[in-house]
Order: sequence, then C-alpha cells, then structure tokens
Amino acid sequence: MLIFGLPMEQIYMYVLLAAGALTVLYVFFGDIADFGEALPMFNPTVVLAFITFGAAIGFLLETATQFNEWSVLMIAAALAAVLDLLLYFFILLPLSSAESSIAYSEDSLPGQVANVIIPIPVDGYGEVVLETYAGVISKRATGYDNEAIGQDQKVLIIEVNDSTLYVQAYEPLDFKKEMKLTRGI
Repeated sequence: MLIFGLPMEQIYMYVLLAAGALTVLYVFFGDIADFGEALPMFNPTVVLAFITFGAAIGFLLETATQFNEWSVLMIAAALAAVLDLLLYFFILLPLSSAESSIAYSEDSLPGQVANVIIPIPVDGYGEVVLETYAGVISKRATGYDNEAIGQDQKVLIIEVNDSTLYVQAYEPLDFKKEMKLTRGI
C-alpha cells in the first residue's frame, strides 16, 4: 500500500524520525509544554513515546514479516499501547512522586536549626547553611530582631519572607543543667 506515493516502511521511518526529533526538543523545552496534573495520560512524554513505539514496531513488522499493512498497523498500535502503559505506570509515575518528595519548601524551614557561615551584622544580611532530607541548603539570613550573630553560631529559623530567613541565636536545651535546677527548687 502506498500513502502519498511512499511505501509503508518509509512512512513508519519518517514518523519514527519525527517523533525522535520531537522527543529531543521536548527534553530541552519540556517545561513550556508542561500540562501539570490536568491530563496525565496526554502528557507529551506519553504521547511521544506511543508514537515512537508504534512507528518503530510498525517499521520492524513491515520489513521483517509478510503481514498486510492493516495487520501491521493494528499490531503496532496494540504493542505501543502496552509499552506506553508500562512506561507510564512503572517509570513516569514513580519518577514524578520521587521528584516531589526530594524537594523542600520554604514553609518547612521555620523551626529548623542552621549554622551561620557568613556573620549576620546588625540590620544586615549574612548566610546560613542547614541540612535537610533534600541535602545541604545555604540561604540568605538576617536577625529576627535585627541583632548581630557571629560566624559558626547555631540559629533557629523563625520565619521565611521573600527567600530570606529570619533567625535568632539558638542555644540547645541542656537536660542535665535543667535537672539540677529543678532538683534544687
């Protein structure tokens, strides 16, 4: 069968090359075409994978078997759908949930303890570093009450506003000292 004067093998190969090129473009410019969670099954990754799988399988079946064109098209579409579902449920869904679990939000920072790496002057900014489950984070910081805080001091993050941490000097609770004070009373 000829479509636009081309044999089916060439059609499958052209579609495969076009889908491959679009996939490479999507890798570089994918954030522009991100639909979020609105249509997860019509995610460009899923659609491009279906077209690529279908064209590759169709090309292989056309060149390696004696099936007619309609049989090849149906087999290629069915196998592409199965491979696409496997890709979606076993690779893309776990990756999307893992991606969101690694990130941190600024709302999770208040109440954490950090270490000052660049001293915080009065009415000025310094830098603190804190360790979270997402890794080591360094952020701009200023004193909550506009106080100066020296280098290598521990600070408690009170609030976050416009990516600036508002911190106070932190002194960990010494239980032995507290026990002596409470026994003495």
